[in-house]
Amino acid sequence: MKQGKGIPAFAGIAVGKVCLLQRNRPIDTTGSGDPQQEQESFARACKEADAQLEQLAEHARKDLGEEQVMILEVQQMMLQDQDFLDNVTVKIRKGASAAQAALDAGKECSAEFAALDDEYMKARAADIQDIARRLAAILSNQDAISLPEPAIVLAEDLGPSETIQLPRENILALVTKQGSTNSHTAILARTLNIPSLVQTEIELSPELAGRQMAVDGFTGTYTLDPDEQTIKALNACRNAQSQKVRELEAWRGKPSVTQSGKTVRIYANIGNVEDAKAAMCGDAEGIGLLRSEFLYLGREDYPNEQELYTAYRSVVDTMQGKPVIVRTIDIGADKRADYLGLKEEENPALGERGIRFCLGREDVFCTGLRAIYRAAAGGPVSIMFPMIASAWEVEKARSICESVEAELTAQGIAHGKPEIGVMIETPAAAICSEQLAQMVDFFSVGTNDLTQYLLAADRQNAAVMPYCDPHHPAVLNMLAYIAESAHKAGIWAGICGELAADPQLTERFLKMGFDELSVAPGEVLALRKRVCESEV
Repeated sequence: MKQGKGIPAFAGIAVGKVCLLQRNRPIDTTGSGDPQQEQESFARACKEADAQLEQLAEHARKDLGEEQVMILEVQQMMLQDQDFLDNVTVKIRKGASAAQAALDAGKECSAEFAALDDEYMKARAADIQDIARRLAAILSNQDAISLPEPAIVLAEDLGPSETIQLPRENILALVTKQGSTNSHTAILARTLNIPSLVQTEIELSPELAGRQMAVDGFTGTYTLDPDEQTIKALNACRNAQSQKVRELEAWRGKPSVTQSGKTVRIYANIGNVEDAKAAMCGDAEGIGLLRSEFLYLGREDYPNEQELYTAYRSVVDTMQGKPVIVRTIDIGADKRADYLGLKEEENPALGERGIRFCLGREDVFCTGLRAIYRAAAGGPVSIMFPMIASAWEVEKARSICESVEAELTAQGIAHGKPEIGVMIETPAAAICSEQLAQMVDFFSVGTNDLTQYLLAADRQNAAVMPYCDPHHPAVLNMLAYIAESAHKAGIWAGICGELAADPQLTERFLKMGFDELSVAPGEVLALRKRVCESEV
């Protein structure tokens, strides 16, 4: 038995086998040199890829909608396409490895589809490349992120594109050697309501895979190969916590109103359709932040308008008439994908991200906006621009919205008329909040970024975590000013950063006058209890 420490990112108890998650290696295309052996390997890879795609399709059918299912079915059809298969066979006979043959045949076939006039067929070019890469990865023993059974995920760190690919139903806990309480690992843990430790004192090695581990997200400790006494104590702690969760059920369905009669809307932060279901189960009164960028991560190419619409509309339908606030794509900084073509930046947190990316890539921006406007035909949807620093950015973004709306109207496509708000997460936006309040329908404060920019302390950097203090007077004074500026202009203000769930600050936020607090789905009832018991 060996114990170690970490920093709790989300409280809870978990006991299970370790799944060691390692960064993908480059695809090995050397092969055996034997064409017959390579052909047999390719046939086995096709069967395995088909099984993987069928499993993904089942998941998509339940949670992501038929558009995603169709994409996976196109990839399955490619595994039976005789032209593609013959192309691979020819290349293998000429001496290529099965992995290299699959990549080259996929590239050629993809180019043929991309050259077609039909827009739907053009869009399939990326799907063909995706299946070719899947086959090559299988052939080089580099499987995609997989978690076939419930396990504790152990990793150096987890980026956004990795967390989005994890099969959430099988995550018992998240344990990382790096990361911070504001990292994507921590955000995912809070959304899924699972225990999580970051900055753990553990040396990652292959021999850890499959070993038993116990995680205590209350004390920030982990135990490798725990004995019966340790497991018994942790189970007792878990039972006590479960009792507290059951007691919170008394607040389900109750209005979020303080003792003095002030109403506060309690919304949930989500990243996809599954999270929307968690928000409904958690009794959220709406979605305060739909992180649309997660629909762009873990992919090989841009999602098209129909894919985005299907995802947004699924969230709207899941929320059954409750408000949904969609943040336009906040890509950049630590949220990256190769196909985005983002340049390497010396300081990406201050680079081309959020609204800056959108205004520089209007084609991508407009595709997302069209999907949001269309989804708004099914229920109350609002649009929120991230990383605003200047009034001209709001003017430009609103102008693009007007053009998108006019275009949809001219095309006779059903759409809604979303309210438009901005995230206040840069010091510039906070200081100019009186001016910005005249231009929008609402504010939502992103406290994670606002804190790091105000205090000049990278929220992803463990070394400066003590300096990235969200309780700092500068942060709290700025929050009060933002709420005041909003109310002067007659608009509402909310908080959608992680700070909204901080039990030490609920009372203070109520005194500041914030109208809405958006938290992880599993934290809604606890926050409602604090609001209802407050005398503010």
